[in-house]
Amino acid sequence: MTRIRIEGLLAAFPKLVGTGKQHTYVETENVRYVYQPIEALYLLLVTNKNSNILEDLETLRLLSKLVPEYSYSLDEEGVCKHAFELIFAFDEVISLGHKENVTVAQVKQYCEMESHEEKLHKLVLQSKINETKDVMKRKASEIDKSKIEKNRADKGGFGPLQSMGSGRIENSFSDLSISSSGTGFGSGSGFGLTSDVDSFATKPKGRPTSSATAPPKGLGMKLGKSQRTNQFLESLKAEGEVILEDVQPKHSQSRAAAPQLTDPITLTVEEKLNVILKRDGGVSNFDVQGTLSLQILNQEDGHIQVQVQTGDNQAVSFKTHPNMNKELFANDYILGLKDPNRPFPTGQASDAGGVGLLKWRMQSTDESMVPLTINCWPSSSGNETYVNIEYEASSMFDLRNVVISVPLPALREAPSVRQIDGEWRYDSRNSILEWSVLLIDNSNRSGSMEFVVPLADSSTFFPISVCFMATDTFSDLKVTNIIPLKGGNPPKFAQRTQLITDSYQIV
Repeated sequence: MTRIRIEGLLAAFPKLVGTGKQHTYVETENVRYVYQPIEALYLLLVTNKNSNILEDLETLRLLSKLVPEYSYSLDEEGVCKHAFELIFAFDEVISLGHKENVTVAQVKQYCEMESHEEKLHKLVLQSKINETKDVMKRKASEIDKSKIEKNRADKGGFGPLQSMGSGRIENSFSDLSISSSGTGFGSGSGFGLTSDVDSFATKPKGRPTSSATAPPKGLGMKLGKSQRTNQFLESLKAEGEVILEDVQPKHSQSRAAAPQLTDPITLTVEEKLNVILKRDGGVSNFDVQGTLSLQILNQEDGHIQVQVQTGDNQAVSFKTHPNMNKELFANDYILGLKDPNRPFPTGQASDAGGVGLLKWRMQSTDESMVPLTINCWPSSSGNETYVNIEYEASSMFDLRNVVISVPLPALREAPSVRQIDGEWRYDSRNSILEWSVLLIDNSNRSGSMEFVVPLADSSTFFPISVCFMATDTFSDLKVTNIIPLKGGNPPKFAQRTQLITDSYQIV
């Protein structure tokens, strides 16, 4: 079967699947699609029409049991992250187009079996790495010794060229036109460096040697960004470009940048908001998707259950992870694994976002549920267009770091902002005016901005994009208790709650 054939069959599948149908197979002239929904994804089995559909359904059921065993988050990102593990597991189930007589436990055992040859290869590889590290340390110590000797020789000023060290220095300077006041290199009188050294520092010829990249202190040469490069970067920053400095961060700095968990158990409640509002009023799309994730630092705290409390919002529909005990959550609002003897995964390195326990979703067309509405009123007068924008925030949430991005026509200079509640910034590269408000609470539930640009069509100022965050959620989900399954006092836990915008537009 060719790759083009497989891609064609997969591309045709979404067109054949209808909504609201109860059966889980679709037949065409040549093949049969047997599928099963898994949250927002489909697990698909493509067979010919002569195959036994009962065996195909049994194969599909076995594959659906394997997916949550290797991927805790059943979304596209989680499946892609564990793609190879899933492929190896599926390969143990299906051989030459036919189902093998295996169980889930056997598949996991086959995939985890150790190989003597692999162990031997890893040992040999590790020994080579250790040997290379030893050689590297010896070389580094030799280089440090040579630097110390060069620094001692240069303390008394510039001496003859032979005092500069080995012949590598001569090779690195052989192609340079370094001149002094008519004397050049002198065997006894030293040498002088002019502005030609700066041109060498910014435009090295070929690959610089180790001596050229780390010269002695007496030479005074510095390799780095020239003044012309800095001026160019400053001009780009002035035009609104985001410039990332090419600096290698230290290990301690990179570690400090990531938030470190200090509590033994951390539960994160996060909701992502997708909203499309009409410019004339009304809601085109309002979708809230939330997750409750768990992070455990210590392995001894893995045998737990989580007691939660939901709010009064009846529009929110909850769905537990496949490994969770659904009946326990439905009756007592307790999140626990089906197998109580199995602990939750521990450690920060297991998953940056934690282990997903619960998901929920809310959809609505009620405009009163929208946390922030934007009204834009462009009006033309002569050769200018006056734009008035106002926001109105509901009392449900206190919004933080609010940024309202308004697209503008191509301008030679920044727009004239006549009045604003907050701060503004003009991105000339993308021709966007950003209106930012740090906090919207009861003191400023409404605000406005007025600016003037040259004559432009009213559709130019749409779509308007909005981003913000809040510490309250629509579900009002709260973690009330941690229940230890092996006795003892309940471990300490911390709850983090945030509402963020995934896509929020006025079109």
